[in-house]
Amino acid sequence: MKIQNLPNEFEMARPVLQTIESAGFEAYFVGGSVRDTILGLPIHDVDIAASAYPAEIKELFKRTVDTGIEHGTVMVLDHGNGYEVTTFRTESGYQDYRRPDQVTFIRSLDEDLKRRDFTINALAMREDGEVIDLFNGLTDLKRRLIRAVGDANVRFNEDALRMMRAVRFASKLDFSIDPDTMSAITTHSHLLAKIAVERIYTEFVKMMMGSKPRLGLQDMCNTKMIDYVPEFKNYLPGIKKIIALPEFRLKNEFQVWGLISFSFGLNHKQISELLKRWKAANQTIEATQKIVTALRELVAHGLNSMTLFNTGQSLLGDTMGVARALNISVDETKVMQRYDQLPIKNVHELAINGGDLIKAGVLKPGPELGRILKQLQSVVINGELNNDQPTLLEHARVILSHERKGEI
Repeated sequence: MKIQNLPNEFEMARPVLQTIESAGFEAYFVGGSVRDTILGLPIHDVDIAASAYPAEIKELFKRTVDTGIEHGTVMVLDHGNGYEVTTFRTESGYQDYRRPDQVTFIRSLDEDLKRRDFTINALAMREDGEVIDLFNGLTDLKRRLIRAVGDANVRFNEDALRMMRAVRFASKLDFSIDPDTMSAITTHSHLLAKIAVERIYTEFVKMMMGSKPRLGLQDMCNTKMIDYVPEFKNYLPGIKKIIALPEFRLKNEFQVWGLISFSFGLNHKQISELLKRWKAANQTIEATQKIVTALRELVAHGLNSMTLFNTGQSLLGDTMGVARALNISVDETKVMQRYDQLPIKNVHELAINGGDLIKAGVLKPGPELGRILKQLQSVVINGELNNDQPTLLEHARVILSHERKGEI
């Protein structure tokens, strides 16, 4: 097979391959960019594999960066772009079920492609667009099939994360997994417990953002991988709820965890505990909590002004995305219009701050400042008072006066 019209990303990188080849070495485009070009999908990183050793690559180009030289990878900087060039290699001794204990540089493309995970990712392409296919990857693309290169049991024993990659690619591409490959995942699913949670997290979120996330979750259940990721085996009814939903698409990790946490019926504390087990960032935990709070209000009685304010415009958009996935009926235009009509959109828009309260002699520095400002913020957001400094100063005095008299 020869691709006649190469995407611009390849055209820009062709001089790198030509330079390597003109020095007497072999060089090919490899990996996901080749696969996605054949499928007509957008491509991202353009990766290059070559028979030249790292030191030889560095001699051929003026500007290089040692991004992973111990594994044979050198970044070539060319006309403002960076291209990772990796020497053909073999790998052995995966004692941690993830990283090879030994990497050996070789000159053979065939041997290099044998170590790759799936046939659809073991395609190589010359700089003129000719595709090299040693494992019937092109046939598997036509059949929409995820199939391991060689013995699937060996591939997953080498790198257990490949099992998550299998379900991720199936979800992303709407492919099915080859029966032998699926059987090997089931056999080795327990090895997923040996993989760093951060790596599983990345593959899982990508899977949930694919075209068929329900399929990915079902595959995880069928292969028992669900038992070896943090906490999920304790929430199987929630997993089944998601699998039973109509088809949906999620745009980012906030939406992914919002959908999961809502479906699992988690409160704020439980969301924090779950996502900390998954090594999620604090920003993701806070965003998920806000999304779930907003979703619960939507279902119960609609969003109030304070929740609109606390959620914010961006996360309200994510809340609407999760609501669509959950098949929750909501007038999204009306929700966003109500947000736009809020008197203030953030704390900085409040017409008064702690310094103003101190300067006016209402309060002295201390924890009371934050508490009073919260109350002033609330009455403005709820439309009970105008957002102007004299009005808010007077209201602060009233609050304090009532508190001192024991009326609040």
